[in-house]
Amino acid sequence: MSGNSAQSTESADARPSEQAPAEPTLSHGLKQRHLSMIALGGVIGAGLFVGSGTAIAAAGPSIILAYAISGALVMLVMRMLGEMAAAYPASGSFSVHAERGIGPWAGFTAGWSFWFLLCVAVGLEGIGAAGIVHGWVPGVPEWAWVALFMLLFTVTNLSAVKNFGEFEFWFAALKVGAIVIFLVIGVLAILGVLPDAEAPGMSNLTGHGGFMPNGTEGLIVGLLASVFAYGGLETVTIAAAESEHPVQGVAKAVRTAMWRIALFYVGSMAVVVVLLPWTAKEIPTKGPYVATLDYLGVPAAGQIMNVVILVALLSAMNANIYGASRMASSLVARGMGPKVIGKVTGGVPRAAVLMSAVFGFVCVLLSYWRPDDIFAWLLNTIGAIILVVWFFIAVSQLVLRRKLEREAPEKLVVKMWAYPYLTILALVGMVAVFVLMAREHDTRIQLYFSGGLAIILAAVGYARQKMAEKN
Repeated sequence: MSGNSAQSTESADARPSEQAPAEPTLSHGLKQRHLSMIALGGVIGAGLFVGSGTAIAAAGPSIILAYAISGALVMLVMRMLGEMAAAYPASGSFSVHAERGIGPWAGFTAGWSFWFLLCVAVGLEGIGAAGIVHGWVPGVPEWAWVALFMLLFTVTNLSAVKNFGEFEFWFAALKVGAIVIFLVIGVLAILGVLPDAEAPGMSNLTGHGGFMPNGTEGLIVGLLASVFAYGGLETVTIAAAESEHPVQGVAKAVRTAMWRIALFYVGSMAVVVVLLPWTAKEIPTKGPYVATLDYLGVPAAGQIMNVVILVALLSAMNANIYGASRMASSLVARGMGPKVIGKVTGGVPRAAVLMSAVFGFVCVLLSYWRPDDIFAWLLNTIGAIILVVWFFIAVSQLVLRRKLEREAPEKLVVKMWAYPYLTILALVGMVAVFVLMAREHDTRIQLYFSGGLAIILAAVGYARQKMAEKN
């Protein structure tokens, strides 16, 4: 199926029963087990295993509250996205929904913002994975490992989608398994069941300055860190379009993933701050998981977690190349990008895969050539992009739900809870996060850069929309 700008403009305001925005003709090689693991594994990355240590150092035990609040916001966003994805399965996911609900300019802005985010993330993950392997094999330079990983996952994504699904299934299974084992060991230690481990009780939650030792400022820092740690869930709704049963698949994946992810994140933070004083220097330096396992006397905890983190990074590289290529392919099919990258061969958008992988590799090169200016600019640019995407998701759902209830209620396989009140509450929460980001120096810079990118894309998208309307 192909499309042009005029068709996109007409379809943006179309009713559910009318012509939908054009989408590329992709294969349907993903199974339900693939979708379920993509949903679970997509959000479990190095940010949880390592980055959460800095958040704990800032928020103290109140990091539990920070992750619970941000987790609730993410659950609302995913419920909204699940409702729309079940009603309109599309590889463009929220970009298609934004086009339907708001207009082509919104689909353009959300889609290309997310594509840019994923491509830069591919570079970051490649650098992180190469650093770990270089520590094991110092004779091989880091750039060679990055090149190898990029080649591996480019080839994986150029082949049938089921190969991507298999990689992600096993990667996600390893990550989920690692967290489950950590939670089981942690709970046993908290109960005093493990040998040589006394039950800590509530001493680490109430001592060392109390539950919120750095006040609301510390909680805010932890909250901001936790919000961005949840990014990655969106990929499952992109992948759903290539599953055997898109509607049932995404509905089940979203329903089962939300509470499990909340358990993994909030549960992990609770285990760490109950077992260890939040002031322990090892938490931000080694990472909370390694610090906890070392405290419990687990042999080779550091190396075990290095393997898990490597798997998390490789999984994210694989998923982000996939997500970026499908988003780009969808945008081109809807007349929002250069046609040269829109060709689909054997059910795979290979040109879009290559473009996304090449851009990711360019980001790696920039990190070596210009780490202090260009690469730093890229990092700041993607800082708040996920919040921009979530905002488009919420507004789109607010509009499309009314259309669905009026014209195609049978498509409401997944329903947003307490509509429209919780959708509005989620929007208020996102605005609150934007305000909190503006208060902190580091996040304020990210907000400016990310906002600048979104404004530029919105202006380009709006100009394209007006030109299409005139034609």
